[in-house]
Amino acid sequence: MERMEEMMKVVPLVLRTIFWVALMGLSGLLFHLFNRVWLESKKIRKKLQMQGIKGPPPSFLHGNLTEMHKIQFQATKGASNHADQILAHDYTSTLFPYFEHWRKEYESGPGMELAMIGLKSKTRRIGCGLIYTYSTGMRQHLYVNQPELVKEMNQCITLALGKPYYVTKRLAPMLGNGILRSNGLIWAQQRKIVAPEFFMDKVKGMVGLMLESAQPLLRKWEDYIEDQGGVTADIQVDEDLKSVSADVISRACFGSSYFKGKEIFLKLRSLQKAISQQGFLLGVTSFGGRFLQTGKQKEISNLEREIESLIWKVVKEREQECLETCSSEKDLLQLIMEAAMTDQSLGKDSAKSKSFIVDNCKNIYFAGHESTAVAASWCLLLLAIHPEWQDRIRKEVAQVCPNGLPDVNSVMNLKTVTIVIQEVLRLYPPAAFVSREALEETQVGNIVIPKGVCLWTLIPTLHRDPNIWGPDVNDFRPDRFTDGVSKACKFPQAYIPFGLGPRLCLGKNFAMVQLKVLLSLIVSNFAFSLSPTYQHSPAYKMIVEPGNGVHILIKRI
Repeated sequence: MERMEEMMKVVPLVLRTIFWVALMGLSGLLFHLFNRVWLESKKIRKKLQMQGIKGPPPSFLHGNLTEMHKIQFQATKGASNHADQILAHDYTSTLFPYFEHWRKEYESGPGMELAMIGLKSKTRRIGCGLIYTYSTGMRQHLYVNQPELVKEMNQCITLALGKPYYVTKRLAPMLGNGILRSNGLIWAQQRKIVAPEFFMDKVKGMVGLMLESAQPLLRKWEDYIEDQGGVTADIQVDEDLKSVSADVISRACFGSSYFKGKEIFLKLRSLQKAISQQGFLLGVTSFGGRFLQTGKQKEISNLEREIESLIWKVVKEREQECLETCSSEKDLLQLIMEAAMTDQSLGKDSAKSKSFIVDNCKNIYFAGHESTAVAASWCLLLLAIHPEWQDRIRKEVAQVCPNGLPDVNSVMNLKTVTIVIQEVLRLYPPAAFVSREALEETQVGNIVIPKGVCLWTLIPTLHRDPNIWGPDVNDFRPDRFTDGVSKACKFPQAYIPFGLGPRLCLGKNFAMVQLKVLLSLIVSNFAFSLSPTYQHSPAYKMIVEPGNGVHILIKRI
């Protein structure tokens, strides 16, 4: 009995001890959050404000996230059907309404004295709405859409500006630590391997392959016409265009057809959809949310493992092929494999070597086909609305291309096709942003960017700015590019469909040549108009794509 009484006395003491320890731990956590989320962010904001940069006042813990979600909800709720004004529809006000809201808010009123911010020797007056700061929880951001500053970012070659970590962390299952996601010396090494494969002299050698990959699409569309009565057919083009683009990247870089790698592409698209549904752009809205293993996160993990297994199977098959017959003509996969074997930083660590190979293959598989296929969809949409440009392309192809088929020489002389593509990429660039994070304190123009600040440039806003492009900014007018980008607008650095600076899209030449070949073949064989079933709804799913697909009415010529 005495012992039990002693134990009863001890229990409250233990409970009190546990309570105080837990309270101290919670207090320490709250202090850490207050210091990191609020005080550190406040210091960064003060550094930016001292340079004349304004922005919406943040709340504790969430920054401006609550306001962003509220603005997004109101924009979605008030969205109307824009089918009758496809070009004039400013889709940034629907997809990214908070950026447009703040741009307008800080474009007028106090602060218009921000005339020389970020410029080295310019005295041109600029609107404050072209640069402002906002925060998402512990992260501070800088919105930069001022052409001169965009130019400075373009010329900035320092490795201190990299991909934002919190965004790339969400994309890790899709991209691993490959070239699209990595930073610093790792990125520089990967670029050294991959870039030469997409130089123009190499891309020219892929024209024949691109022609071969497009032939099944032409036959398939002819079959659609036969199946629907033999005159016209109502088709959705998106998946067919993705299949062509995937076949090109598979054969050009991995020595296999789309059919062989079809499962990889399908799972990559499923993974892309799963990640985009998580709202990776804004980040998590609660500190506990990131630790919860939700069903969606399990799905992402499973897809990631399946994709890596499929790619590794392709790698092992290539290793066996190389042992049996080693060709002197090396494709990208072989170069990546050799780099993994010889790279000193990887050493003899087989796990690191495997990750290096698989991650970069994932990057090429995804980036090499998705953006190009989406750009092709937008091209067919706008050409369907403007048949006069179809006629001009047909005439050019007939004059320039032998037998009506583009080849290595003629593809570079397709001027009309080129300016059509350039105008489509101005109005509907698949990439919505140029995003950077200051990995160290760095300077862009005369602005000192504190370490940890993420910079965002909204590409469609630059491409539709009437002060840059003129009053016809929303008109589909490819001839504005007749004399090149430098004559098309006041600030050539404001045209950035492939990004900017050292991280300019490596596949720019590859994408442009593939689009030229594809459009030339389609327009030469078919006339098409917009289907009545088409619903205009641009959607952001890591890239800006037609939310409901592109539906056209086609007929043989």
